[in-house]
Amino acid sequence: MRSARARATVHDYRTAYVDALGDVLDLDVIRASGVRAAVHPLGGAGVHYWSQLAERWSLPLHVLETTVDGTFRFMTRDWDGQIRMDPSSAFAMAGVLEHRDAYDVIIAADTDHDRHGIVTASGGLLPANHYLAVCIDYLLAHRPAWRSDIGIGKTIVSSALIDRVVAQHGRALHEVPVGFKWFVPGLLDGSLGFVGEESAGATFLRRDGSVFTTDKDGIIAGLLALEITARTGRDPGERYRALATELGAPHYARIDAPASRAQKARLGALSAQDLSVLELAGDPITDVRTHAPGNGAAIGGVKVSTAQGWFAAREVLARSGA
Repeated sequence: MRSARARATVHDYRTAYVDALGDVLDLDVIRASGVRAAVHPLGGAGVHYWSQLAERWSLPLHVLETTVDGTFRFMTRDWDGQIRMDPSSAFAMAGVLEHRDAYDVIIAADTDHDRHGIVTASGGLLPANHYLAVCIDYLLAHRPAWRSDIGIGKTIVSSALIDRVVAQHGRALHEVPVGFKWFVPGLLDGSLGFVGEESAGATFLRRDGSVFTTDKDGIIAGLLALEITARTGRDPGERYRALATELGAPHYARIDAPASRAQKARLGALSAQDLSVLELAGDPITDVRTHAPGNGAAIGGVKVSTAQGWFAAREVLARSGA
């Protein structure tokens, strides 16, 4: 034990992370832009990162709250009356939304800072799928050092707007089951530039096309909103509306329903042959999947698609969207 202690060294993870942010984001353009920005850490693990990174990179970023309270009594209640530090919920983010008119962009992150929330002066809280589409559209146009054949990863229950954005840029889409582990190989080898899931989790490569992290990162996803606003002169809400006007506005809903163990097993064992319907909402069904096209892994249920939309029924939950 003594010899181990003698060889041990102290590593400052926070400073190392903050120093590396310049490799991932164009912090110079944010600093020079005058964009009015704020962040609410929601009492999470990254609460002390924000002031350090703002000071280190001289960013115009105001930290709205630094309270750390295990009861989270400073939070507003979510839609069902529960306390959740969910940066994608307008109910949980009600206190943050009160500040929207004072800033161009407000960033928030959940307790472990792997999920993001983006509030803009032009549109309020952006739904997660909307912001993912905006990020992809921006990064594919503003990362010249990335591979020319770089792909984009998304989970199978993320919006079809992402598919349209990726196709518009002439890039390949890598669609996998829910779970960030499926993106790891593509991030490590640099074949996937941006990956995201519908629950507001995302990460992306360094500006030189090398891997930064293989897990969700709410800090870089939030700071990207500032880069987008600074470089383009339009906040992510404005850029989303432009995409929706051009490619179609998606609609999304989620339904949670109880299921027995037998019902879950039946759902997980579904095949395309088990569905006899030919239409969905009046449109011909074009695809029925029980495995993700990106890696062939089972999705734990079924996804049914038309040219206009889709629904997915998976173990534990059901989703529908466009």
